[in-house]
Amino acid sequence: MPELPEVEVTRQALGPHVTGRIWVGAVIRESRLRHPVPSALASPEPQQVLQVRRRGKYLVLEMSHGALIIHLGMSGTLRYLTQSVPAQRHEHVDLLFADGSLVRYRDPRRFGALLWVPRPAEAPQTSF
Repeated sequence: MPELPEVEVTRQALGPHVTGRIWVGAVIRESRLRHPVPSALASPEPQQVLQVRRRGKYLVLEMSHGALIIHLGMSGTLRYLTQSVPAQRHEHVDLLFADGSLVRYRDPRRFGALLWVPRPAEAPQTSF
């Protein structure tokens, strides 16, 4: 299982690439993870990534209208790529951005999770 240092390194590596980008959707190739991947991720309202935080072993992508909470499980990884890179085996979800980049979630054991927590526009940022 990724330990806190690995999750923090992932946060530090991912943050500069996605902060400020506009998230426009997701490609869900396998939704059967520890918790089913919400189908609403495939076509969300476009929104800006405000920051990437870590809360324990969870990564939290704070968005304009909610938060995407990611747990890497035992063997999960996130990679920042362009949409031209074809998906390989065990790469279950791509988070797509308006500029043609993506974050690809890979998890051979499927023990990880991607959860969406909506937030009304007038609500303050979450404190998850």
